[in-house]
Amino acid sequence: MINFKKVALAIAISTSIGSFSTQALAEADAGRIVYSPADAIDLVAGKVGTALEALKKGESADAVDDLIKNALSSSKEINASDKVFAARDKIHNKLKSARKHIKDGDNKSAEDDLAAAQKAFTALKDIL
Repeated sequence: MINFKKVALAIAISTSIGSFSTQALAEADAGRIVYSPADAIDLVAGKVGTALEALKKGESADAVDDLIKNALSSSKEINASDKVFAARDKIHNKLKSARKHIKDGDNKSAEDDLAAAQKAFTALKDIL
């Protein structure tokens, strides 16, 4: 009888742990917009495109830097898998390089980095 109670208790505990999923109950914070990975990729690629267009139009370095910073912070919304996360980090390096080139006054290199980053962000959809 003692063994039966131990087995029954073990089964009850494992069933209760296995039936409760915290991910199924997870919700976004109030006021926070949650994007699907594909929508987040489109959003960030659009922001990088906006920064690229501003650079081509001859906007000030500070304005373009702010646009790139905005794209960097928005890219944190892309949550899909480890492969996407690793690829996103490589693209972050291109955006950071573009910011460095803008601060140094090398707009041509910054433009090349932004174009490559935009292309790489749109290519992230293939990894999904």
